[in-house]
Amino acid sequence: MRVVTQQVFGGPEVLTIVDAPEPRPLPTEVLVRVKAIGLNPLEARLRAGEFPLIGRPPFVLGWDISGVVEQTPQTWRFRPGDEVFGMPLFPRAANAYAEVVSAPALHLARKPAALSHVEAAALPVVGLTAWQGLVDLAGVSEGDRVLVHGGGGGVGHVAIQIAKALGAYVITTAGGSKRAFVEGFGADEVIDYTAVDFAEAVRDVDVVLDTIGGDTVERSLGVLRPGGHLVTAVAEDDPALIARYEAAGLRFSGIAVDPDPVALRGLVELVEQGRLRVHVQETFPFERIADAHRQLDSGHLRGKLVLTV
Repeated sequence: MRVVTQQVFGGPEVLTIVDAPEPRPLPTEVLVRVKAIGLNPLEARLRAGEFPLIGRPPFVLGWDISGVVEQTPQTWRFRPGDEVFGMPLFPRAANAYAEVVSAPALHLARKPAALSHVEAAALPVVGLTAWQGLVDLAGVSEGDRVLVHGGGGGVGHVAIQIAKALGAYVITTAGGSKRAFVEGFGADEVIDYTAVDFAEAVRDVDVVLDTIGGDTVERSLGVLRPGGHLVTAVAEDDPALIARYEAAGLRFSGIAVDPDPVALRGLVELVEQGRLRVHVQETFPFERIADAHRQLDSGHLRGKLVLTV
């Protein structure tokens, strides 16, 4: 089996494909023949050694997968031949940059027929992040005003659709070139952050979902109504910011996505209802993973990048 390691030794990264023994699933796991792998900005940060979430390089990255079940030792949840997708084991290493992955059955769901393997592989991390932020943490409901920062990105374009499905009025920040893109996913109002200061243009928001970080989180304080809630996927552990929000009578929550079979099924239901789709900007064959990461590093993506195996 081929796997990919990322080696960082204080200089340019070296991405190599090496041989490794095929994983052997535990009784509660299934062996998945991978068809596609979704890429996420977090993986580029880990590769660069920004923080040791899964140790120091070399290591095998990747969590988003879609593929076909090959072995199911003792679990009744799937059978060989089932098409599945998911985000196994996060934040532990799933070693998903591979042809074959062993994953807990609970961390996978049956792939919706409406999605290709490429589209399904693009969904889990961003979909679960948006779902857990908007549904589980913020409890968005009919009539809420929701501001999604970075609506053109992976989490952002999915979050717009989930918020709309919940009955919210959705405002999003995006570059002017992405206006039509985010409107196509249902955004009611688009703030071009290159021309307009969202902190001056938006008021009385019930929920802010932040995917940008930096001073965007601090500046979002003024757009929330009393009792409003900011959920950030970037600055989840900042005591000073939390204190500022609480002092203003607002709620502040940081989200670190985790495997969630209930939320994964919720995403599947929205897909099957035609209320959720995922945009893949570009696909790369497995052998061009270095090129894919260079594109990932460039930023300002529309939706997701995906490797095909």
